[in-house]
Amino acid sequence: MTELAGARRAILAVVGVLWLSAVAVPVVAVANEPSPLWQALGAAGLVLLTATFGATLYAVATPTIPSRQRRLFTIGFAVAAALSIVLVAPVGADDRYTWAWIGGATAGFVPLLLDGVGRWIVAGAVVATAVLVGALTGGEPLVHGVIALSIAGTITVAVVLPFWLWDLLVSARAGREAQALLAVSEERLRFARDVHDLLGHRLAVIALKAELASRLASTDPERAAREAAEAQHLAATALGEVREAVHGYSEVDLDDQLTAVEGVLRDAGVRCTVERSDVSLSTEAATQLALALREGCTNVLRHSTAGWCTISLSTDDAEVRMTVANDGAASAAADRLSFGLRGIAERLATVGGTLRTDRTGDVFTLAITVPTAS
Repeated sequence: MTELAGARRAILAVVGVLWLSAVAVPVVAVANEPSPLWQALGAAGLVLLTATFGATLYAVATPTIPSRQRRLFTIGFAVAAALSIVLVAPVGADDRYTWAWIGGATAGFVPLLLDGVGRWIVAGAVVATAVLVGALTGGEPLVHGVIALSIAGTITVAVVLPFWLWDLLVSARAGREAQALLAVSEERLRFARDVHDLLGHRLAVIALKAELASRLASTDPERAAREAAEAQHLAATALGEVREAVHGYSEVDLDDQLTAVEGVLRDAGVRCTVERSDVSLSTEAATQLALALREGCTNVLRHSTAGWCTISLSTDDAEVRMTVANDGAASAAADRLSFGLRGIAERLATVGGTLRTDRTGDVFTLAITVPTAS
């Protein structure tokens, strides 16, 4: 998530630039103020307001800061904005419309600090305050309102809405990762439950018979031998059932897996295209490809920001080739094989297959081959 945090900070940096642009006019007004007293008061108000704005922006850009502390920064910024009405607004009110610029920048920043409908109500109230300040300080109320509304709208459209959409993107990515983890956890739980159902009772009986055989060894050797033989038979039966269960899990239908992967990716917002020619596969080859496809789909969901994914399947006389390509290789981490893919590569090697990866720009391609006779 490092790249996401960096983009978040970049968006907030734009907020800072827009804020400084908006307060440039009040700075000029204070610099040209003929009264030393009002010049000093205006300068103090601008310094206080800019300092609290910077601290609040830093708090918004730092997710590790507790929400309670961020609320304190927000309150401090609100107090500084209120004080700026007294300290800065009277300076150049009738010719530079000083507080209209401050009010507009403040209104545009408010939606980043608050949640829900309240953010828009407060932003509107700040714009209305700019109109009132213009009327009270001898400026033109309509001009104050137009300036404040224009600046607030510019900041909102240029930064706040993209920032909100970015947060939605981050939440969606987290949801995709959680979905993939949940699917893996459910599969592990199902396998563990099946193994327990197969072995739990038999192991308990084997343990009892082994204990009984041990006790009877000195007093009734013949019966002890029968109990030991029964325990051996139960152990052999349990081992066979476990092997059948594991074999069943390892055999995965490729057609079903292609359909499932296509549906899961599309549900996650990834445009998925499956290209397949008529191929005839052995059970082992189909199973190996299906397992690799499942792991490749999991990686697309967990480790990328893919917008599209293409799965193609082809064959010739010697081998079957499957490629899984997506445009989500946003970091160097995509170049490294995940633990699951390393396991798939080892399984493929045992049957003469291969697994290769390639990254070109943001496109990551997983290429799997298996012999047609595997």
